[in-house]
Amino acid sequence: MSGSENISYLPSDGLSYDPAERLYWDKEALDKEMTRAIEICHGCRMCFKYCDAFPNLFKAIDDRDGDVRQLEKSHKDQLVDECFQCKLCEVQCPYTPRDQHEFQLDFPKLLHRYKAIRTKDRGLKLRDRVLGNPDASAKAARASLGLANVMNRVSAHRWFLEKVLGIHRDKQLPDFASQTFESWAEKQGLCDVGGEVEVVVFQTCYVQNNEPDIGKDTVDVYRKSQVKLACAKGLACCGMPAWEAGDLDGLRANAKKNLDILTPYVERGAKVVGLNPTCTMVMRREYPELLEEADRERAQKLADAMMDPSEYLWTIRKEPRFNKDFKSSPGEKVAYHAPCHLRAQAKGFKGRDMLKQIPGVKPVLAMECCGHDGTYAMKVEGFEPSQRIGKKAFDAMGEATAEVWSTDCPLAALQFEQHAGVKPMHPMTILARAYREDGFTKRLLPPADQGDSQ
Repeated sequence: MSGSENISYLPSDGLSYDPAERLYWDKEALDKEMTRAIEICHGCRMCFKYCDAFPNLFKAIDDRDGDVRQLEKSHKDQLVDECFQCKLCEVQCPYTPRDQHEFQLDFPKLLHRYKAIRTKDRGLKLRDRVLGNPDASAKAARASLGLANVMNRVSAHRWFLEKVLGIHRDKQLPDFASQTFESWAEKQGLCDVGGEVEVVVFQTCYVQNNEPDIGKDTVDVYRKSQVKLACAKGLACCGMPAWEAGDLDGLRANAKKNLDILTPYVERGAKVVGLNPTCTMVMRREYPELLEEADRERAQKLADAMMDPSEYLWTIRKEPRFNKDFKSSPGEKVAYHAPCHLRAQAKGFKGRDMLKQIPGVKPVLAMECCGHDGTYAMKVEGFEPSQRIGKKAFDAMGEATAEVWSTDCPLAALQFEQHAGVKPMHPMTILARAYREDGFTKRLLPPADQGDSQ
């Protein structure tokens, strides 16, 4: 194609979002699609506000008289590195396969394709291997008998992590729990449950290793409404941290392990509730398209069974068994942050909606990206931009003037805690506490004295 020819917005013969296709790994085919997609985005510019990737891309094109074909490989590398896969550009884009548009543009998937090819050529860096395998990091941390948590607060150690792994020395890192969620669940008799099971918990690597209390609160809330629940042993990270680095093999290995464990539950009709919207999004939207073809039928069945914990509760809220006997309240206002990966699933904000089941609670919605986005905020190059990008979310939550904040994403909660001074609670934690008289300082009357709940 010569520089004088217009670039067609219609899909090129290089279009592929499926790594099972040989075309997906073809660099010339990728280049055609990158050129087409960037031309569309440069002409549209709807996605100027979500991250640094698009503003810097548009400036580079403008500096070249608007000719996308003059972009160098370094500009495309920068674009891919500045994209942290929040998915908001795909959510807002009018040209997507989701909308059945003829352009068939999925910019996040295209950039993942670019990164997968680059990783296949270059291999994985040490940092990618460490951050891409949170289960291994957690296992090592537990073996340290608490020393890892101490060292993560020692400036000399953080300097070492920054120099060796590129993890920013000032980033607040989550503590590792001494007891995993799975270990707790097994002692509670929740694993290897026979008979009918309505819900099996996918606790996620974060809840498993860092904040098992979120999982415990979920179990408590579900038990209050007589949901037949089970926990599965041996689950792995969903694979998103590996896929962030373009490590398709890493994602597939974890996915296969999870499929082997969860498929028997799904085949018996159980729903799978994921306690982190990133994991739910990956298993719902990415597994069926990224896994090896032999695993895709199982992956689709799992995707169809995946739900957010509040989403499942929402389906039973009108059943007699749904427990409305809330004994305390977080207050009238609760600042609720809608995570990006929850928005990407297009299932609504059921965490917010379930909070309304507590009498008198009126959540105030904040929809801006918090900027954490997986491992992006942990990295030297991502720490400062993540604060800047997240400021709108920090401000929006603060403007709600609520004592209690909430978000479905545990990593977003860390981001708010570090940069806004308040750590939001998971909706399951708020519900679990509201069922207790001492959960919050504001006491509630029994349901018979309250009238109907929302």
